[in-house]
Formats: sequence, C-alpha cells, structure tokens
Amino acid sequence: MIIVKNKNIKIAPTNDFVFKRIFGHVGNEEITKGFVSSIIGRELTSINLEGNTILEKNSKDEKSGILDIKATLNSNILCDIEMQMCNNKNIEKRMLYYWSKLYSGSIKSGQDFKSLKKTISILIANFELDSLSKIPDFHTVWEIREKKHQNTVLTNVFELHIIELRKLEKSLKNKYIENHDKKLAIWSKFLLNPDSLEVVEMQRNRDIQLAKKELDRLRDELINLGYESLAIALREKAENEIRNSEEYGFDKGLKQGLEQGKKFEKIETAKKLLNSGMSIKEIIKITELTKEDLENI
Repeated sequence: MIIVKNKNIKIAPTNDFVFKRIFGHVGNEEITKGFVSSIIGRELTSINLEGNTILEKNSKDEKSGILDIKATLNSNILCDIEMQMCNNKNIEKRMLYYWSKLYSGSIKSGQDFKSLKKTISILIANFELDSLSKIPDFHTVWEIREKKHQNTVLTNVFELHIIELRKLEKSLKNKYIENHDKKLAIWSKFLLNPDSLEVVEMQRNRDIQLAKKELDRLRDELINLGYESLAIALREKAENEIRNSEEYGFDKGLKQGLEQGKKFEKIETAKKLLNSGMSIKEIIKITELTKEDLENI
C-alpha cells in the first residue's frame, strides 16, 4: 500500500481506469454526452451508459472481448469507446472486431435485418498509428465508401472515429483543425493535461467543467482511501515503458504487471468497502470481483 501524503497527486484521464471512471461511470452521462457529441460532430439528445461491457460469445470457441465503455446514443445507436495508451499494432483490427460484435449483437433470432442498429466505434489513442502516418489530422472518420465514387456511402450503419492525441499539437500548429473539431481539441487537451492553464481558461464549457470535477472527486476518493492506487502507478509505468520502447507491442512481464495492478486495486477497494459495512452484492457490482475473491480477502 502506498500512503498518500501529497494531496496534489497527478491522475491522468488517459489512464484507462481513470478514463472509464470519468466517462463510463453510470451517473456521468452528461459528461459522456458532451464528449461524444464533440467527436461525432452532432448534438445528442440522450445517452445510456451500460455497466456490462462484456461482449457476448456466440460459441465457446469464439474470442471474447471487454469494451472500455459501452453506450447507447439517442436510444437507437450503439457506441463503443476505447482508450488505448500503447500501440500493439493490431488496434485497427481490434476496433473492427468490437464494432462487428456490437453490430451483430443488435439483432436477435427471428428478427429482420432492418432491426440491426447503427454502431459507432471510437478510439482515443495516446500514440500515432503507423497506418495513418501520412494523415496530419488528429481526428479521422471512417465509413464504407465506393473506391472510385468516394462521395457515395454504402450504408451509414458503420462509423469509426480515431483520435490520435499525439497529433493534436501538430494539427493545431498547422491548422489541420476543422471547425467541428474545435470542441474535440479542447477535450483532447483535457485528456492530455487536465490541470493546464489553457484548459482551465477554457472551462466555460460545462461538460468539461463536470469532467474536471469528476477527476478531482476521484483524486479525493483515492486520498480518502489512504493510498495512491498502486494499480495506476504500475499501469502507467508499464505503459510508459512500452510507449518508449523501440518495438511496439506488450512485453509479457509488463502485461503481468498491468493485470496484477488491476487486481490489487480492486482488492484494496473491496477491503475498504467491506470495512465500511457495504453489502457483498454491492461490492461485487462496484469492483467486478467474484464472491470467491471477496471470501479470500
């Protein structure tokens, strides 16, 4: 356990645990609605955050998947939001796989194909994708278009947004920012440095104000629990080592460290909640630990 003595601890929204707590936590719909609206370039009337982010398997041999954030937009559009710190060179394939699982899962046996819902996938990458190295824009939008007649979209059910945070400053410097992306640029600055003066000056945006308050609340929560999450420290250290290495991909030892950090964080949180008298059922819901895990604490 790491005891927190410095109340000015730095917690980056790009850390996947923190990102999910800000944008994927049920109750933070207003924050996520503003964030997603800035990405897709249109205002949303509603957003529903789903606590269960596990993709269903159709067979025991099928690969499973766990989304960072799963949401329903305007009651009829499915959305997957992923925060990725490190380039494992397969992120494009993974995003398409997640999209296909969400899309195919929107129809049940016996239903007509018209029941399939539009599905939007969003990737926020804290690195530059090799496949997009020739594109200067920090935000790209992908659809299904005809090769020779690129103004013709085959169907609107597929939409993939990729935000490369490391291209942001370059895009701003060279004015590769479309008008509809200006709000997204502010959000991106918040993700990279939520305590920067520049972001503070632009907090007239209510959604970002709410996100900053949620980040501060999370910071206070960690302080009140009496420790700076070892999981965050381990995972950010590992992610930095991966990002700075010459070869992309996950080192086996670092992956183990990430998993150990996740489990440690959940167990330490569960201990505090148990001591507070919270029910086992609620703790399982919050920490996603199993009943067996809690019995072993």
